[in-house]
Amino acid sequence: MAVKIRLQRHGSKKRPFYFIVVADARAPRDGKFIQKIGTYNPLTVPATIQLDRQKALEWLHKGAMPTDTCRRILSYKGVLFLKHLLRGVKLGLFDEATAMEKFQKWHVEHEENAKRRTEEHIRNIKDKRRAQMAARNVDAAPIAPADDASTES
Repeated sequence: MAVKIRLQRHGSKKRPFYFIVVADARAPRDGKFIQKIGTYNPLTVPATIQLDRQKALEWLHKGAMPTDTCRRILSYKGVLFLKHLLRGVKLGLFDEATAMEKFQKWHVEHEENAKRRTEEHIRNIKDKRRAQMAARNVDAAPIAPADDASTES
Protein backbone atom coordinates (compact mmCIF):
# COMPACT_ATOMS: atom_id res chain seq x y z
CA MET A 1 0.00 0.00 0.00
CA ALA A 2 1.41 3.40 -1.05
CA VAL A 3 1.22 5.85 1.83
CA LYS A 4 1.43 9.62 1.49
CA ILE A 5 1.77 12.50 3.90
CA ARG A 6 -0.57 15.14 2.56
CA LEU A 7 -2.96 17.97 3.34
CA GLN A 8 -6.64 17.46 4.02
CA ARG A 9 -8.64 20.64 3.46
CA HIS A 10 -11.11 21.97 6.00
CA GLY A 11 -12.51 25.43 6.57
CA SER A 12 -15.06 27.38 4.62
CA LYS A 13 -14.90 28.87 1.16
CA LYS A 14 -11.83 31.13 0.75
CA ARG A 15 -10.80 30.39 4.37
CA PRO A 16 -8.66 27.24 4.09
CA PHE A 17 -7.44 25.25 7.04
CA TYR A 18 -5.61 21.97 6.59
CA PHE A 19 -4.94 18.82 8.57
CA ILE A 20 -1.61 17.16 7.82
CA VAL A 21 -2.47 13.48 7.53
CA VAL A 22 -0.94 10.16 6.58
CA ALA A 23 -3.26 8.47 4.07
CA ASP A 24 -3.40 5.78 1.46
CA ALA A 25 -2.51 7.33 -1.90
CA ARG A 26 -5.74 5.94 -3.41
CA ALA A 27 -8.00 7.59 -0.81
CA PRO A 28 -9.76 10.85 -1.74
CA ARG A 29 -8.23 14.15 -0.59
CA ASP A 30 -10.72 14.77 2.22
CA GLY A 31 -11.55 11.12 2.77
CA LYS A 32 -10.25 8.32 4.93
CA PHE A 33 -6.81 8.71 6.51
CA ILE A 34 -4.54 6.59 8.65
CA GLN A 35 -3.28 9.16 11.16
CA LYS A 36 -3.48 12.91 11.71
CA ILE A 37 -0.03 14.32 12.47
CA GLY A 38 -0.63 18.07 12.48
CA THR A 39 -2.41 21.18 11.25
CA TYR A 40 -1.55 23.99 8.85
CA ASN A 41 -3.20 27.43 8.68
CA PRO A 42 -1.94 29.44 5.68
CA LEU A 43 -3.99 32.54 6.53
CA THR A 44 -1.77 33.75 9.36
CA VAL A 45 1.56 35.48 8.79
CA PRO A 46 3.73 33.50 9.07
CA ALA A 47 1.61 30.42 8.44
CA THR A 48 0.73 28.53 11.63
CA ILE A 49 2.02 24.97 11.57
CA GLN A 50 1.47 22.49 14.38
CA LEU A 51 3.21 19.19 13.73
CA ASP A 52 4.00 16.10 15.76
CA ARG A 53 7.64 15.84 14.68
CA GLN A 54 8.11 12.33 16.08
CA LYS A 55 5.10 10.85 14.27
CA ALA A 56 6.12 12.50 11.00
CA LEU A 57 9.64 11.14 11.36
CA GLU A 58 8.32 7.64 12.07
CA TRP A 59 6.14 7.70 8.97
CA LEU A 60 9.03 8.95 6.82
CA HIS A 61 11.17 6.08 8.09
CA LYS A 62 8.36 3.66 7.21
CA GLY A 63 8.42 4.96 3.63
CA ALA A 64 5.57 7.48 3.49
CA MET A 65 6.05 9.95 0.65
CA PRO A 66 5.14 13.58 1.36
CA THR A 67 3.43 15.69 -1.29
CA ASP A 68 5.27 18.79 -2.49
CA THR A 69 3.55 21.13 -0.04
CA CYS A 70 3.97 18.72 2.85
CA ARG A 71 7.64 18.31 1.97
CA ARG A 72 8.04 22.09 2.30
CA ILE A 73 6.20 22.05 5.64
CA LEU A 74 8.30 19.15 6.95
CA SER A 75 11.44 20.92 5.80
CA TYR A 76 10.35 24.17 7.48
CA LYS A 77 9.71 22.35 10.76
CA GLY A 78 13.04 20.49 10.56
CA VAL A 79 11.72 16.95 10.17
CA LEU A 80 13.65 16.32 6.95
CA PHE A 81 16.84 17.76 8.48
CA LEU A 82 16.42 15.50 11.50
CA LYS A 83 15.91 12.51 9.18
CA HIS A 84 19.11 13.50 7.37
CA LEU A 85 21.04 13.71 10.66
CA LEU A 86 19.71 10.35 11.85
CA ARG A 87 20.83 8.80 8.56
CA GLY A 88 24.33 10.12 9.32
CA VAL A 89 24.15 8.45 12.74
CA LYS A 90 23.08 5.18 11.10
CA LEU A 91 26.02 5.37 8.69
CA GLY A 92 28.39 6.00 11.60
CA LEU A 93 29.44 9.53 10.60
CA PHE A 94 28.72 10.87 14.09
CA ASP A 95 26.90 9.86 17.25
CA GLU A 96 23.30 10.63 18.16
CA ALA A 97 24.26 13.26 20.77
CA THR A 98 26.10 15.26 18.09
CA ALA A 99 23.13 14.92 15.75
CA MET A 100 20.73 16.23 18.39
CA GLU A 101 23.12 19.08 19.21
CA LYS A 102 23.24 20.08 15.53
CA PHE A 103 19.45 19.91 15.31
CA GLN A 104 18.98 22.03 18.45
CA LYS A 105 21.39 24.64 17.10
CA TRP A 106 19.49 24.74 13.80
CA HIS A 107 16.15 24.90 15.63
CA VAL A 108 17.20 27.88 17.76
CA GLU A 109 18.44 29.79 14.69
CA HIS A 110 15.28 28.92 12.80
CA GLU A 111 13.01 30.15 15.61
CA GLU A 112 14.95 33.43 15.83
CA ASN A 113 14.59 33.97 12.08
CA ALA A 114 10.87 33.21 12.21
CA LYS A 115 10.41 35.66 15.09
CA ARG A 116 12.39 38.33 13.23
CA ARG A 117 10.29 37.84 10.07
CA THR A 118 7.07 38.13 12.08
CA GLU A 119 8.22 41.35 13.75
CA GLU A 120 9.36 42.72 10.39
CA HIS A 121 5.96 41.93 8.87
CA ILE A 122 4.14 43.67 11.72
CA ARG A 123 6.44 46.69 11.39
CA ASN A 124 5.75 46.86 7.62
CA ILE A 125 2.00 46.76 8.21
CA LYS A 126 2.24 49.58 10.76
CA ASP A 127 4.39 51.66 8.39
CA LYS A 128 1.85 51.19 5.56
CA ARG A 129 -1.00 52.24 7.86
CA ARG A 130 0.90 55.34 8.97
CA ALA A 131 1.59 56.27 5.34
CA GLN A 132 -2.08 55.79 4.44
CA MET A 133 -3.20 57.94 7.36
CA ALA A 134 -0.70 60.66 6.44
CA ALA A 135 -1.95 60.62 2.83
CA ARG A 136 -5.56 60.89 4.01
CA ASN A 137 -4.70 63.81 6.30
CA VAL A 138 -2.96 65.68 3.47
CA ASP A 139 -5.90 65.08 1.12
CA ALA A 140 -8.44 66.14 3.74
CA ALA A 141 -6.59 69.29 4.83
CA PRO A 142 -9.06 72.13 5.51
CA ILE A 143 -9.26 74.77 2.78
CA ALA A 144 -9.03 78.37 3.96
CA PRO A 145 -12.37 80.23 3.51
CA ALA A 146 -12.41 82.88 0.77
CA ASP A 147 -12.93 86.56 1.65
CA ASP A 148 -16.58 87.56 1.34
CA ALA A 149 -15.61 91.20 0.68
CA SER A 150 -14.57 90.49 -2.91
CA THR A 151 -17.92 88.92 -3.72
CA GLU A 152 -20.01 91.82 -2.33
CA SER A 153 -20.43 94.34 -5.15
